Amino acid sequence: MDYQALVDMAVMAGEIMLVSGAEVYRIEDTISRILKKSGVEHSEVFALATGIFVTISDPHAGVITVVKRVDRHSTNLNRIYSVNNVSRKFCRGEMTVEEAMAELTRIAGEVQYGFFHKCIGYVMTTGFFAILFGGRWIDCLAAGMVGFVLALVGEAAARLHLNDFCQNAAGSFALAMAAMLLSCIVPGLNQDAVIISAIMPLVPGVTFTSAIRDTLNGDYSSGVAKAAEAVVVALAVASGVGAGMMAFRMMGGIV
Repeated sequence: MDYQALVDMAVMAGEIMLVSGAEVYRIEDTISRILKKSGVEHSEVFALATGIFVTISDPHAGVITVVKRVDRHSTNLNRIYSVNNVSRKFCRGEMTVEEAMAELTRIAGEVQYGFFHKCIGYVMTTGFFAILFGGRWIDCLAAGMVGFVLALVGEAAARLHLNDFCQNAAGSFALAMAAMLLSCIVPGLNQDAVIISAIMPLVPGVTFTSAIRDTLNGDYSSGVAKAAEAVVVALAVASGVGAGMMAFRMMGGIV
């Protein structure tokens, strides 16, 4: 067996899960199962919010250590599900190392939703949240329009390779400006409901939940790191909305 290829495949599975927002204990468990299934005598797996460390020791392979730095994060439960399926098939003997690596490469490069579908998601999410927050049908339409603006700004910020703080701050600034501009055009618009509804796609709920689960499982470093990430996103959203309201007021608008 090519033990180096085995370790690389296992680390890639963990990397995809970590980038997609999986909990640390789930990542370590998946990598450990893959390595143990191949009959490795001794293996150690250690995952953090920013990296993965894997070491195997076997008489036939010697000692192999792989360190993988992960500097980007998102939330993609479909990728986590897909990697889990690959892990299960490999552990059942239905896939070879090469086949598993090829499938993981496909999962890593797969674009599940294009920009058009993301726009629809933003519009529908913000629009229906406006109803949930007590808005009328006109507030629902306005929130959908603001959600579309948020999608455009988010896509532009991503293409400029801005960091997460700047992306969320720019999106929040744009949605606040768009909501207040619409409130000037449409009399009686519930500005608060529109802004709060547009903020909801940016709320780091999954990240905060993962932070709590990691903390409860004893992975305190990862739990604290993810909690800090959620706080940074919340600060970015708050500062972006605040800056948008101040800028609109300085331009002569009424907040």
